[in-house]
Amino acid sequence: MKSFVYLPFWFFKARFLGAKKPLQTVLFVSDKCNLACKHCTVYQLKNPNIKTYEQIGAELERSYRLGSRFVDFEGGEPTLWRDNDKDLNSLIRLAKKTGYYSTTITTNAQLPFTGSEADSIWVSLDGMGDYHDAIRGRGAFNRLVKNIETACHPHLSVNMVINSQNYRSVDETIEFAKNNPYIRLISLNFHTPYEGTEHLFLDWDRRAEVIDLIIRKKKAGYPIMNSVSGLELMKRNKFKKQCWVSDFVLSDGTWLPECPGSLAGVCDRCGFSMAGEMYSVMHLKPNTILAGMKLRM
Repeated sequence: MKSFVYLPFWFFKARFLGAKKPLQTVLFVSDKCNLACKHCTVYQLKNPNIKTYEQIGAELERSYRLGSRFVDFEGGEPTLWRDNDKDLNSLIRLAKKTGYYSTTITTNAQLPFTGSEADSIWVSLDGMGDYHDAIRGRGAFNRLVKNIETACHPHLSVNMVINSQNYRSVDETIEFAKNNPYIRLISLNFHTPYEGTEHLFLDWDRRAEVIDLIIRKKKAGYPIMNSVSGLELMKRNKFKKQCWVSDFVLSDGTWLPECPGSLAGVCDRCGFSMAGEMYSVMHLKPNTILAGMKLRM
């Protein structure tokens, strides 16, 4: 009920009064990870940053005061986070106590996460079988499938980041998401070429072809989170970004009022589909607004 009241109020201020207040916080609890994915520029193998419970509490308070009401805990791998007797569920309870309406975790699903108290869980799935393992390591796909099955979470979805190595697996991955009884939705994004990962960037013509495939699946009733309006924008990426809708708190404690891609100078090659979704919401695209309401409410 609180989100039902708050979302229209936030939208009115943002769309008609020009207020740039975050709605969602992406909070990196550490950069410690149990994988070394080819596309990743975040994890630290040696001397990773691991935040304390108190530090995360202060970060949650700050973003809440700014207007954020939804939080996504990320890493590294967030399920690895510990601070003495505190674990990831402790952070979820802390966020709720702070006043956040909804909590999300994004995980590589290499460890069991049965009993997670998050309102929603996003599992990173980069293609079927060998496609996923080629990016994340041998055996990663089978562990992911097993841990999805045992999680027994009612709001578990998967997120695929499409790149030059796995784009041929998009169709079968969408089919897998539809037919797997443990998966609610699939979100499709494209690789953003941060320094050192430029070889994974999918060229614009292939991206457009893949998006056309995703749109056909969406219209056929497949459980795709992306809206048609948002997907169309991502074909050529020629629209003004509105990425201040999310603020970011990095693993070293740095607070950013918008996506880190702006600092890295990669916005012109952005593959984060929420950029198109946010633009479409601000321009009152009905299909995107409905998709957002389904996700958040």
